[in-house]
Amino acid sequence: MVSSFQTSAPAPEEMLPSPEEAARKAEVTAQLKHLQAPTLGNDLVSLGMVRHLRVVDDYVYLRLYVGAHQLGLEHQVQQCLLELPWVKKAYVQLCTIPGVRTTLAVASGKGGVGKSTTAVQLAIALTRTGAKVGLLDADIYGPNVPQLLGLGQAQVEVVETSGRQRFVPLEAQGIKLMSVGLLAEPDHPLAWRGPVLHKNLTQFIQQVAWGELDYLLVDLPPGTGDAQITLVQESPICGDRMVTTPHAIALADLRRSVHMFRQVGVPVLGLIENMSYLVCPCCDTRTPIFGSGGGAQISAELSVPLWGQVPIAPSLSEAGEAVLTADSVHTGIFDSIAQGLNETFGAWGVGTKTETLAAQSVPSAPRT
Repeated sequence: MVSSFQTSAPAPEEMLPSPEEAARKAEVTAQLKHLQAPTLGNDLVSLGMVRHLRVVDDYVYLRLYVGAHQLGLEHQVQQCLLELPWVKKAYVQLCTIPGVRTTLAVASGKGGVGKSTTAVQLAIALTRTGAKVGLLDADIYGPNVPQLLGLGQAQVEVVETSGRQRFVPLEAQGIKLMSVGLLAEPDHPLAWRGPVLHKNLTQFIQQVAWGELDYLLVDLPPGTGDAQITLVQESPICGDRMVTTPHAIALADLRRSVHMFRQVGVPVLGLIENMSYLVCPCCDTRTPIFGSGGGAQISAELSVPLWGQVPIAPSLSEAGEAVLTADSVHTGIFDSIAQGLNETFGAWGVGTKTETLAAQSVPSAPRT
C-alpha cells in the first residue's frame, strides 16, 4: 500500500557525514531552533518535529512531522534554511496523519501498570470536553483496548480513499478506535519480528481513515524495544504520557522509558501514577499497597510533571463497561488532565493557563 504521508521529495541514501557535513548539520539544527511551534511555545527541534536530518553538499534533507493544523510549517522551514548562505535548496518531507491535529503517545516502562485502562479513561475524558478523539491500540503484546471498550473481536472494514486502501475505525463511546488485535485471528499472537514488524507497524499507523480528529492517542507496547521506537519515529507523535505504579521495579523501568523517549526526541509531557492507593469502602482509609511517594520522587528526579495519582478501583478490575463507570475520583483526575491537554495544545481555546503541561515538560534531544 502507498504511504499516506505527504512527500515533497525523497532523501538520498544514508551515508556517514564528513566533518564539514557534520558542521553544517549542526548549523542547520541551530537555525531550525529559531522556529517555534505556536501552541507549545518551544522550537521544532526540541519538540522532535524535525527528524532524519541530513546535509549533502549544499542541500538539506529532513522529515517534518506535524499535525493537520501545522502544514504551513513546511514553507517556514524551507525559508528559514535558505537564510543560510551555503544552502541551495532544502528538501522537506512532510509527514502527517491526514485530518489528525494532535497525536499523543501513552506508554509505560513495564506491563501490568494499567496503561491501556488509563488510555481509555483519558480518551473518554477528552470526549467529555467536546473533542473528537481517536484511540490507536498499537500494543502488539496485549491489544486489549477493544475489550476494555466492550467491543471484543470485530470485523475491520477496508475502504478505498484517494487511491489508497485504508482501515475504517470502529466507534465506541464517541471514540474512534483501531487496534492491531483486530488484524489477528482471535486468541492468536501477532508474531512480528525485525523488518516485518517495522513494515507492518508503519503501514498500520498510516493507513487508517480517521477523518477529522483533535486528538489521536497511541497506546504503545510496554518497554523500550523495536516496536516502541518504530511507532514514535514513524508517526507525528508530539508528546508522551507515561503510566507507572509506585512499585520500585515499575519506577526503574520508567526511568529507562523516559530516557528512551528523550533519546529519540519525543518530549515526555507528564506522568500518571496508577494504583497509588486503595480506599477502604468502610472507613475511607487510604492504604498504599505498592508503596508511596515513588511517583513524586521520580517526577522530581527526571523533571517530569506528575499529572495525577490514581487510586485502585475494584470496578476497573473487570474489563468492558466497568472502565466507563469509574467513580468520581477517577473522573475528576482524568477530566483535569484532559483540561490541561486542551489548554496546552489549543484545540478548543478553553481559556488560558499560566503554566501549561508543555511548559512543565523537559525539552528532549533532536532526532537526527
